[in-house]
Amino acid sequence: MQEGTIIKVSGPLVVARGVPDPKMYDMVKVGEELLMGEVIELRGDTASIQVYEETAGVGPGDPVFSTGEPLSVELGPGLLTSIFDGVQRPLDIIRERVGNYITRGVEEPGLSRTKRWHFTPTVKVGDELESGDEIGDVQETPTILHHVMVPPGIKGKVKRVEEGEFTVEDTVAILDDGEKEHELSMMQRWPVRVPRPYKRKLSPDIPLITGTRIIDTFFPVSKGGTACVPGPFGSGKTVLQHAIAKWADSEIVVFIGCGERGNEMTDMLLEFPELDDPHTGESLMTRTILIANTSNMPVAAREASIYTGITLAEFYRDMGYDVTLQADSTSRWAEALREISGRLEEMPGEEGFPAYLGTRLAAFYERSGRITCEGCKEHIGSITAIGAVSPPGGDLSEPVVQATLRVVKVFWGLEDKLAFRRHFPAINWLVSYSQYTRKMMEYWDEDVDDEFPALRNEAMGLLQRESELEEIVSLVGIEALSDQERMVMEGAKSIREDFLMQNAFDDADVYTSLRKQFLLLRLIMVFYYEALKALEEGKAVQGIIDAPVREDIARAKYIPEGDEDRFDELERRIVEQLAAVESQV
Repeated sequence: MQEGTIIKVSGPLVVARGVPDPKMYDMVKVGEELLMGEVIELRGDTASIQVYEETAGVGPGDPVFSTGEPLSVELGPGLLTSIFDGVQRPLDIIRERVGNYITRGVEEPGLSRTKRWHFTPTVKVGDELESGDEIGDVQETPTILHHVMVPPGIKGKVKRVEEGEFTVEDTVAILDDGEKEHELSMMQRWPVRVPRPYKRKLSPDIPLITGTRIIDTFFPVSKGGTACVPGPFGSGKTVLQHAIAKWADSEIVVFIGCGERGNEMTDMLLEFPELDDPHTGESLMTRTILIANTSNMPVAAREASIYTGITLAEFYRDMGYDVTLQADSTSRWAEALREISGRLEEMPGEEGFPAYLGTRLAAFYERSGRITCEGCKEHIGSITAIGAVSPPGGDLSEPVVQATLRVVKVFWGLEDKLAFRRHFPAINWLVSYSQYTRKMMEYWDEDVDDEFPALRNEAMGLLQRESELEEIVSLVGIEALSDQERMVMEGAKSIREDFLMQNAFDDADVYTSLRKQFLLLRLIMVFYYEALKALEEGKAVQGIIDAPVREDIARAKYIPEGDEDRFDELERRIVEQLAAVESQV
């Protein structure tokens, strides 16, 4: 490696002169301890470098060594079940080697060089392959079959391929393109800031079913979609993301703890290996990659962590898997961006964030999507990107929230007031929205029930009407409302308490299939329609409100999956009981 010289140190920012042939985003080694860094600005013969480790003890005159390569990650079997920091150093391996704290300058490859994997070819000698084509399989975990692919930019005829036990660096196949022979191993390297190639992007018209009723019915996200989860401290952002990671019908989970508090990340690192995957019965970690970059870790590594995470997600997307990527929280990532920008003495934008904040956020979220993968045999994969935002004081007008909302299609607005009232998930149904709803309605109509779209719209209208009536009630009391308006309040209350609220500690209520969501919502709306009919017939409003079947409706969400007959029975009881209500005197 050739050498440059440090002329200035400002926290994680190091300025060096004489770095040979520098290029933007090249990796360098800083100081005698060879700290990991990345070139982020070039001015004349000086290069500004963000260092991913603590720079105490580094000073002017110390050397800088160029690697000539950008920050890249290793892709191959062994990623799943792993816990990495923001630049793909395996934290469990480093702990065994140096203890509980990462020693400066410590290096460890992202993938083990000693573990052997059983490679089973899926091609034979003489086959013509393109980039993205599968050459063989490795059983990476009990639940995930890892497809070893031809790296991007390589194609040719299979000259040699063999089955056996190999490390990730061993050659498992040789391709001949007529001019050159390419030795292929089970490992690829890819620069994190460059999106991986694909054939074409597809319409996001298939829902990501999370089992959370307020999301799936009212504010759905599609496979390959983007969602923003802003909310103040204590409103349940992390818990909601954990629930989606566990229950959503995706095959791979990439969770990025980006600048979160250390105790939260510790809880997650301890809990995830203990959780059972409800889809397979195995540990949830068998299909999960964790990237832990807590708030006390170097700020520059926090900025790189979301790129590391989405590159790992793209790798499994290219195999044809549906991937859920959770970033918690992009506010901490934006703060890292602001700190680095300030040390570069760039012109600050709103609230000190750099002017390119929106561009960087858009570039991250645009790497999501449902796509047709490269290769001769077309297969489909997706990345659904869900980013939590932690605005100071819950202020949704702050720059990170607004820049995020300009590029994502789903907004789940968490509210601490709902959380304090023990309404979970604490998503405010009046401010949240989803731009995928129209496409999801076509799916509901065909795959769930043709009544579902209209029922969902009527229920949403009832909740909005309730918010208007609450202003009247707060001023002059419930007695000022007409009987029909009182039924609007009762119907909306039933939707809020019996449908939107979910109990994460109840096995029957923690996850709700789309079919059960439809039946439960129809049950609530049948009561509302029958109540209006009873009012027209002159029945007493208090008798309708006090009908015994109301308790059965409240308990309906605990009915086990597949027991549809009980919903039909409850609907019959609603009709019978409201017909028996006495008329007003």
